Amino acid sequence: MKFYIIAGEASGDLHGSNLIKAIKKVDETAQIRCWGGDLMKAAGGDLAKHYKEMAFMGFLEVLKNIPTIFKNIRFCKSDIEAFEPDKIIFIDFSGFNLRIAKWAKTKGFRTNYYISPQIWASREGRIQKIKRDIDHMYVILPFEKDFYEKKHNYPVQFVGHPLFDAIDNTPIPDEVSFRKHNHLDLNKPIIALLPGSRKQEVQKMLSIMLSVRKDFQEYQFVIAGAPSLPDSFYTSYIQKDHVGFVSNQTYALLSHAHAALVTSGTATLETALFQVPQVVCYKGNWISYQIAKRIITLDFISLVNLIMDKEVVKELIQNELNAENLKKELSKIVKGEKRQQILSDYTELQKKLGGKGASQKTAQLLVENA
Repeated sequence: MKFYIIAGEASGDLHGSNLIKAIKKVDETAQIRCWGGDLMKAAGGDLAKHYKEMAFMGFLEVLKNIPTIFKNIRFCKSDIEAFEPDKIIFIDFSGFNLRIAKWAKTKGFRTNYYISPQIWASREGRIQKIKRDIDHMYVILPFEKDFYEKKHNYPVQFVGHPLFDAIDNTPIPDEVSFRKHNHLDLNKPIIALLPGSRKQEVQKMLSIMLSVRKDFQEYQFVIAGAPSLPDSFYTSYIQKDHVGFVSNQTYALLSHAHAALVTSGTATLETALFQVPQVVCYKGNWISYQIAKRIITLDFISLVNLIMDKEVVKELIQNELNAENLKKELSKIVKGEKRQQILSDYTELQKKLGGKGASQKTAQLLVENA
């Protein structure tokens, strides 16, 4: 079979790569063309477009890049027609993918969505587009099945969360080797900094995260470099603040971290699965934040709290994200009762998410479903 997969971010590249590997186990002759990144290419996908050319953050950034976005949409459509896939697989990245899905459905292509758009968070009316344009939906969060089936009468498959597969497939060095390789202090406990994957958010988040370093000198702050950004981008922060840095080794960093400061997103869940207490941080462009505040209907922004339906980890959002609050919340999680409660809740979180095998389950369903 021929599959065309579209992912537009680093996390989509990660999950897309594991899906490609799983598809090739189910169908050894599968031909796969994709939009993604280095991981999907390494897994055997024929890369049509790299996500680095498409990752625009926030409403203003999207508006500035509308000509590029429409150019990408035109290219995607023509590339799909040239490839003639048996099935198209969309991975998250809803603004782009739902537009392609609408077109693809009219052209008679079989449409599949892996990792649902977060319509339960905002613009729930998009369910009508999904019902119209998506043949099969594979969801990864436990509450999404009820959302789609009970609230909107749209059948979906819950396959479990692919982060289990991603973590399981990533070799982790022992702590001494990891510290030596990255020139880290062998004795100080690590506070991991995960400032995001896009240039704008990293610039905004790192300056705030590093503002509390002087108050925790017995710990070593280590920045997790994102694969979407060159190492040179972080040089000024490393030299100015004398902090550690690891490039494209986030899982190894988390496996040896004592606590973490994390920009909201998939990273909050990754941090939880590594049993690292965290403070969730978010500060966006003022206009983008004002728009988002009016369309997002959730009580929480982190996946950890959303899945558990309570505040497991502290979220510091917009004006609440400042040095004083960050210092106070970080102090609570490096030791004491708050730290122990978070670790206990993380254990319950893992049970809710199910076990390994999301990629394999999805691959099997993709091949089997008509």
